[in-house]
Amino acid sequence: MKTVQMTLDDDLVKSVDIAAKKLHMNRSAFTRSALHDALKKLNTKLLEQKQISGYQNHPSKSNEFSVWENEHVWGDK
Repeated sequence: MKTVQMTLDDDLVKSVDIAAKKLHMNRSAFTRSALHDALKKLNTKLLEQKQISGYQNHPSKSNEFSVWENEHVWGDK
C-alpha cells in the first residue's frame, strides 16, 4: 500500500470522519472505499457511453428483433 498526501476542505474532512465513524472505519478505509466506488461508477458510465455510441453509429434495423417477439412473455397472457 502507498501513502498519499491530499489536500481537502475542513468541512469535507469532518464529514468523512463522521461517516467513517458511523461505519466503524477509519478515515483511510472510508476514503479507499469511496475511491473504489467512484472508479466503478466511472467505469459504468464509460461503458454506457460506449454502448450509446455503438447504437448511434450502428442503429438497429426496424425488424432486427422481430424474430424474438413470439418467444417473449409479455405480461399476464
